[in-house]
Amino acid sequence: MTPTPHMIPAAKPLIGSEERLAVDAVLRSGMLAQGPEVAAFEAEFSSHFVLGRPTVALNSGTSGQHLGLLASGVGPGDEVIVPSFTFAAVANSVALTGATPVFADIEPDYFTLDPERVRAAITERTRGIMPVHLYGHPFQVDAIEAIARDHGLAIYEDAAQAHGASWNDRPVGTIGEFAMFSLYPTKNMTAIEGGMVSCASSETARQLKLLRNQGMATQYANEVIGFNARMSDVHAAVGRAQLRKVDAWTRTRQRNAAFLDRELALVPGVTPPRVAPEATHVYHQYTIRVDAAERDRIRTALREEHGVATGVYYPIPNHRLPSLAQYAPADALTESDRAAAEVLSLPVHPSLTDGELQRIVAGVVAVAAAGS
Repeated sequence: MTPTPHMIPAAKPLIGSEERLAVDAVLRSGMLAQGPEVAAFEAEFSSHFVLGRPTVALNSGTSGQHLGLLASGVGPGDEVIVPSFTFAAVANSVALTGATPVFADIEPDYFTLDPERVRAAITERTRGIMPVHLYGHPFQVDAIEAIARDHGLAIYEDAAQAHGASWNDRPVGTIGEFAMFSLYPTKNMTAIEGGMVSCASSETARQLKLLRNQGMATQYANEVIGFNARMSDVHAAVGRAQLRKVDAWTRTRQRNAAFLDRELALVPGVTPPRVAPEATHVYHQYTIRVDAAERDRIRTALREEHGVATGVYYPIPNHRLPSLAQYAPADALTESDRAAAEVLSLPVHPSLTDGELQRIVAGVVAVAAAGS
């Protein structure tokens, strides 16, 4: 019997000696809560990704999204247009402010908000649009900006998966009233946990800093009702170390994706991810489409026969989740439903070897052929 090959993980956080040394230095300092490491990380993050904006570190990307909306004045009576085909934190963050998430469909090529469906979803209560740079591919910035401009709406960026991505050379994180980057372990860079928010104005940044720290800029002088959403210096130290590595990791992700593109382009039943000519894709995920009736078989065979783990992001559109079904639109979100049934994310992370990339391709070719 042929031995089962080692499992190629769908994602793999990369933590090295630099991160360990940075954490040890913070532990030795005794300054563990929000302090100088957080302040340095905020400044370095903005500089590294050419944001040119104040940035605010928080304890998670979801906190960044939620508090970013609050800092931008979103609340009861407002509507914010969001995609349904994404992680639930997007709609959750809107609902947690007391506002209403309004779901719009995605376009089929890049899995991002369809500008025409956004336009159709606008009402007199619409306050803003929260598009997602999904899988590391930017949303259609020009079209969404035009809609926002025409209707006097704000844009709130979800850049959770898009560190270093750009549209027509404009870095993501510079487009909206605020932009949230996630620092969860499986993202393109991590702080173990955390989020970073870039802000278009110093006032939005100040409000975010108040909200993350129990409403205080000065200890015990609470200005607003706030939260405890601070990032610790331990997490910031990890993030600072990762900033020195993320560009090289991104280039490797892009090389891995280019290899997969070439090898999978002509495989029957497999549609590799498309990239808009204006976009720089950073491949948080390498997401293919397969026949919905075949996806479970393909996923199981890749894991059990070829030792290739995969992901499905996301199997249930938000408007079909019990927690968010109350916001489901009357009209069908056809492309969101189709994507949820067809998508399959292959490993693309920077620790893949050439041999593992070849095994991923060989597995997909074999499994696809078995179903034809």
